[in-house]
Amino acid sequence: MDLNISVSEAIKPPETDAIADFIAGLQKDSGEIPWSDGGKTDPWDHVESAMGLSIAGYFEQAQRAYKWLAATQLPDGSWWSETKDGSVINSTKESNFAAYIAVGVYHHYLITSATDFLEMMWPAVARGIQYALDLQAPEGEIYWARNKAGAVDKMALLTGCSSIYMSLKCALAIARTMGIKRPGWQRAGERLRACIMSRPDLFNMIKSRFSMDWYYPVLCGAVTGEAASKRIDHFWDKFVVPDWGVRCVSDRPWVTMAETSELVLALAAIGDNTRAKTILSWLDDKHYADGSYWMGVTFPDSVIWPEEKTAWTAAAVLLARDALSNITSAADLFKHSFWSDAQP
Repeated sequence: MDLNISVSEAIKPPETDAIADFIAGLQKDSGEIPWSDGGKTDPWDHVESAMGLSIAGYFEQAQRAYKWLAATQLPDGSWWSETKDGSVINSTKESNFAAYIAVGVYHHYLITSATDFLEMMWPAVARGIQYALDLQAPEGEIYWARNKAGAVDKMALLTGCSSIYMSLKCALAIARTMGIKRPGWQRAGERLRACIMSRPDLFNMIKSRFSMDWYYPVLCGAVTGEAASKRIDHFWDKFVVPDWGVRCVSDRPWVTMAETSELVLALAAIGDNTRAKTILSWLDDKHYADGSYWMGVTFPDSVIWPEEKTAWTAAAVLLARDALSNITSAADLFKHSFWSDAQP
């Protein structure tokens, strides 16, 4: 497998390697990337961390991360929600966790052009996507999880379904690259998008306090054009705290670096680069010397909380930097223009 492709040093910001070194330093020999030193692992954040490694050109480490996913996938296509040191600590099997491998695999392919990597990972991607789609409700939303015994929890989450929509787009792009047709996936994606765009009543509204429910429908490309801009503007003051970042929850004085970075991605997705660059600049003083970023900080008292240094937070910052600086050939992955002719 070709690992000789390099990210251009001419455009790679000097701090990129420091951030990636932090992520790689948490990776276990097996390829697993836990949240933090001694922390738990979940498959969604594991993929996010691997994407950060790919951006920095740490291809061998990224591929080990994806191979670990393939090796630990359950027979039904899912993963346990949380493990720690090889033991299951949360036996829920979430639909968006299962599907997100497609985003990471396609992201890595866009950077490396390694078709043999796609071929190796395709079975795991296909099983993960199918697990999620097997949980699609009659009206198009996707239930969030099964328990250990296989019973379905018939609740749909807007952020989770938005993540699955992005995963479907990437899975279909992988399939096209490999000459594989998946018309059923295409139809499922169309139904899911229709729900995200116009059926808020199908989703658990308790989560509307969380900023991810605000920007994820835009970030994933389900809500586009004027509707996307209106959605971002409508809730801007509810979640954005100038000079600090983006609240995780609307009624708490706490901003997080991951949500801030993801809003940058959502703004870049709709071409709002001016505000995206401004918000990204708010992270300049919110990191540690080892390349990691604060997980969150309270305002206005500037208390860093929690003090846990997470790999996925660092990776989210790298994704935001890539989207605005074009460090890699995957920089446009979340931009609506990239998908204008390839909607599921």
